[in-house]
Amino acid sequence: MEKLDSYKVDLKGMPTDTVSYHWQVNDDFFSAVQGQEIQQGLLSVALRVKRTSDVYEMNFQFEGEVKVLCDRCLELMDLPISAECCLQVRLGDQFEDDGEVVTVPYEEGVFNVAWNLYEMIALEIPIRHVHAECKSYASDFAMEEDNAEDAPVATDPRWNELRKILDNNKNIKENGTS
Repeated sequence: MEKLDSYKVDLKGMPTDTVSYHWQVNDDFFSAVQGQEIQQGLLSVALRVKRTSDVYEMNFQFEGEVKVLCDRCLELMDLPISAECCLQVRLGDQFEDDGEVVTVPYEEGVFNVAWNLYEMIALEIPIRHVHAECKSYASDFAMEEDNAEDAPVATDPRWNELRKILDNNKNIKENGTS
């Protein structure tokens, strides 16, 4: 976890009401976080921490690329990421994360944003991620299937006699004659 020490924000020791941080998030970061979704990438991250009465508003801006597996061919692909996210943190008695506000123990007064940053980046990844080449191949394949459905279907001539019997039975039911 020493690799992630640079992502610590000293809340108690903030010299002013607003502090800015800048990081380059790279493969070492993703390796140290040990998340499952992303193992590689390069992003530029800017964090602005603004202290209001008892809450610290953290505004993250990140832009760059991550490498994820293509859903079709399972090879690594570059996926551009660009987003802004907010997080509210306050000092309290014990650590707590209720989804809206993170409470950091007052005795520590330091909050490591590494895992939260990783989660924000991971949430920007779309559910489906496919190479442009794989999308192109899939659309070509779909067009071939559509064309195949429109083409007349060649039938086995042996079924013609059965069709005649079925048609005859249908006529008998409709006309009421036997």
